Amino acid sequence: MRYDLVIFDNDGVLVDSEPISNGLLAAYLTELGHPTSYEDSVRDYMGSAMHRVHDLVHERTGQRLPDDFDDVFHGRVFAAFERELRPVAGAVQVLEKLTADGVPYCVASSGSHERIRVGHRTTGLDRWFDAGRVFSSQDVGRGKPAPDLFLHAAERMGVPPRRCVVVEDSPLGVQAANAAGMDVYGFTAMTPAARLAGATRLFSNLEDLPDLLV
Repeated sequence: MRYDLVIFDNDGVLVDSEPISNGLLAAYLTELGHPTSYEDSVRDYMGSAMHRVHDLVHERTGQRLPDDFDDVFHGRVFAAFERELRPVAGAVQVLEKLTADGVPYCVASSGSHERIRVGHRTTGLDRWFDAGRVFSSQDVGRGKPAPDLFLHAAERMGVPPRRCVVVEDSPLGVQAANAAGMDVYGFTAMTPAARLAGATRLFSNLEDLPDLLV
């Protein structure tokens, strides 16, 4: 194994949440008078922390989103997760393989700790992630594309950045990994390869990941 730590993004890499959350985000912003398509949401917000939604809306319109925006949005998302969320195809097999081979791994997500927990519990992935393997943008001052979250995860896991590889499906995540001095494997199952052009390498089937890390 060429790396000492595999850092997974969560949404779109481990749990198939991006279609659900971006559809709901687009609908809610449109409902509030900020017309947003699903494609707009994926382009502008996929892989980012919630503060980016507030910042971009204010930058573009001069208006602030409601104080309860995050709570209402997350309530809708969590309800949809309970009904619809599934693991990304191949996620369980990859986690089983890494565990069997003794390869350290963790998750570093722009989502809140609550969102990560709900997604893992609903999909059954919680068995693979105790609290010591879960890191959120809530833990640092700046979310992706800043490198802070990935550097925090590496420090907590006791691995130098140069010995880490990040598995990401968003341009913001690829930027963050590069800024952290880590290799990054761009997962193209949902994101066009051209948008992840800064990745160390690209792949489209999660089950192929363990072989690519050797």
